[in-house]
Amino acid sequence: MNVSRRLWIAGAACALLMGTTALGCSSNPAPKTAKVQAGDMPEGGDWTGVYYSELYGYLHLVQDNDAIEGRWIRPVKDRWGVLHGTVTGDLIKFTWTEHTIGAIGQSATKEGRGYFKYQRPEGENVDDRLAGEIGRNKDEVGEPWEAVKQRNMLPDLKSIGGSGATDMGGGDWDSANQEEGAPEPPASPSDEAPAEPPGL
Repeated sequence: MNVSRRLWIAGAACALLMGTTALGCSSNPAPKTAKVQAGDMPEGGDWTGVYYSELYGYLHLVQDNDAIEGRWIRPVKDRWGVLHGTVTGDLIKFTWTEHTIGAIGQSATKEGRGYFKYQRPEGENVDDRLAGEIGRNKDEVGEPWEAVKQRNMLPDLKSIGGSGATDMGGGDWDSANQEEGAPEPPASPSDEAPAEPPGL
């Protein structure tokens, strides 16, 4: 009787444990979203521009109606990224992808979501800035990103990233060593001097 009771308790404990484990494995955590609200842009504020961060380098943003596109390159030129998002007043929400130059495989590319708020500090003659976060995969929060808008700099999305040797810092290896003029046609065999027979 004592043995059967122990077996029943052990069986119930196993069933409970397996049920809890199965539930834990089958449920995926919900993506982490930013708890931010859109507001009005400061007077004269404009998302289009170039923003600098010591960690992320220069971020070029271009707004087209309610769409925004951006590209950045890290200060040590080892990674560059692209973002695409939607503008709502002083808030943009976006997806991003960052590429590691020279890397291959899964570690070569990271992606996720993020947000930025456009800010203007108190005072006169101040620089506008953006502040937000980026998250991995479906999360839009995780790593803070703050940057200062640069004065007298126009964004140039084509100057960052892409594909080809020039994007890896290689460039066109013979672009500076090309000869001028038209190439000469190859000589026909009859024009060449006859070969002398080898000496005996």
